Amino acid sequence: MSAQTPIRVMIVDDHNLVRDGLNLLLSTYDELNIVALAENGEQAVELCSQVEPDVVLMDIVMPEVDGPSATKRILTTYPDIKIIALTSYLEEDMVMRAINAGSVGYLLKNVSAPKLVETIKAAHQGQATIDASAATILLKASQGPPALGTDLTIREREVLALMVDGKTNKEIAERLSLSPGTIRAYVSNILSKLGASNRTEAAMLTMQHNILSPA
Repeated sequence: MSAQTPIRVMIVDDHNLVRDGLNLLLSTYDELNIVALAENGEQAVELCSQVEPDVVLMDIVMPEVDGPSATKRILTTYPDIKIIALTSYLEEDMVMRAINAGSVGYLLKNVSAPKLVETIKAAHQGQATIDASAATILLKASQGPPALGTDLTIREREVLALMVDGKTNKEIAERLSLSPGTIRAYVSNILSKLGASNRTEAAMLTMQHNILSPA
């Protein structure tokens, strides 16, 4: 059986300790060949033409040119290079920027060595690998914000229905056998959840968005 050509890997990170540590760790794997180390995105872009990596491990937050910006620039010129975001950040905007820039992977720096090597191999084959926490963020982002009124409790919906009918707090309290103070608290919560400044606006939003219509 002939030996496979090692995967050419470039490591991009602005922290010397991380960069050197990854280099030392990954160099122990025969299936990988570390061809370059870069300390920022600008240097990574320049090195791509010189070392022609197959896979790039790209930090996100770096001086001069950050990871997502470098990723976009690299893929514009070298679309066959596979880039894995390797970071300590899990904020939604970070995840979205990296993926939208073209990263095929998103891993946290606490990833195990075997998992990192597995991800590099998968990326080389064009397969995406996303950290579970980052995948959850992407899923929530793709679903968008919940429909208006979906966070109302059953009791709040009952109170809202009576508000739409034009009932006063006293009348609602009598209908539901609750105290006026309790109803005031419900009304305040309803206005807050609907983003309404008053009862009239709440009623208008309820009708516009069919909030009380059965699902």
